[in-house]
Amino acid sequence: MLSDILQIYNKKRVLVTGNTGFKGSWLCQWLLDLNAEVFGYALEPPTKPSLYEQLGLKNDMKHYTGDIRNPDLFKKCLNEVKPDIIFHLAAQSLVRESYITPLETMSTNIMGTASILDAIRQLGLPTNIIVITSDKSYENREWLYGYRENDSMGGYDPYSASKGAAEIVTSSWRRSFFHPEQYKDHGVKVSSVRAGNVIGGGDWARDRIVPDCIRFLQNNETIIVRNPVATRPWQHVLEPLGGYLLLGNKLITCEEKDIPIYCGAFNFGPIISSNKTVERLTKEIIKCWGSGKWKCNQEDAKHEASMLNLTIDKAYHLLHWLPAWNFEHTVADTVWWYKEVINSSTIAKEITKQQIREYTSKFKFSNSI
Repeated sequence: MLSDILQIYNKKRVLVTGNTGFKGSWLCQWLLDLNAEVFGYALEPPTKPSLYEQLGLKNDMKHYTGDIRNPDLFKKCLNEVKPDIIFHLAAQSLVRESYITPLETMSTNIMGTASILDAIRQLGLPTNIIVITSDKSYENREWLYGYRENDSMGGYDPYSASKGAAEIVTSSWRRSFFHPEQYKDHGVKVSSVRAGNVIGGGDWARDRIVPDCIRFLQNNETIIVRNPVATRPWQHVLEPLGGYLLLGNKLITCEEKDIPIYCGAFNFGPIISSNKTVERLTKEIIKCWGSGKWKCNQEDAKHEASMLNLTIDKAYHLLHWLPAWNFEHTVADTVWWYKEVINSSTIAKEITKQQIREYTSKFKFSNSI
């Protein structure tokens, strides 16, 4: 059972950077449900409303407000928390925003990652760290088949390039300072994970397809779609987070001889049938909402990949991880979250915890472990 495996986080001290963001908030709630001692390091919530505030997480965990590029403040946080494991999610996470603030995007995603890794090095702090990047870190050649973890990093737009560079930085620090075969000397295990196009309730960002759709529908307006033919591997936010937690379990518990197996990059993507166009996603959202219409407007469209798939063989074989929800279930649960929160007095925390329990009960390992 997934719930049994994840009991490793009971009483563990877990630091989540970017805890005020969409994915970070879901991860913190899940960790709290696992009885972990959760700490956060991030800027103030990036949106209004924000899932972090809707879940009331500031009442359940200790939060440090700071920029990941501030090494002194982050080292103070590390010294106080002394985490058993770190999930590094803090980032500038929007493709379109990266066209507006390319240098800020590069600085946050590249130097921020380097700053965190080097703070651990300077302190000589034994810990485990999982660096969360993106499926867009790959040099996208618009292949029909999925990218493997050893394919080249790259990126057309500033966001994608910054995530590819963050992977290179992570690999460099791992090989230079935290080499898996010299674990006894430094006590640090470093992995990175690549996922993208996650959807779920509580994402309130601008210029992301699902929250944009919800805003249009909520206001009884026609949904504006920029790139309807672009294909993406849509997955519910709980899918990759479950993978990150399983990988964290392996980092914490694996024998020394197995450390090199888990200190590397891992893809977490949906089943191939969940690779759908933006048009298909929009129509499914409208169907689940119960009304609405859409139209295409490509006048303000920036370059975005038209096709992007990930191969998940490594996660399947080493972590026994497989996606639990198909495309239709993913969209239905996402829209249901928004409708319940917007149209009733239902508390977001209750729905979020309910969906975590549902996902945990439906998750099935790829084989016996």
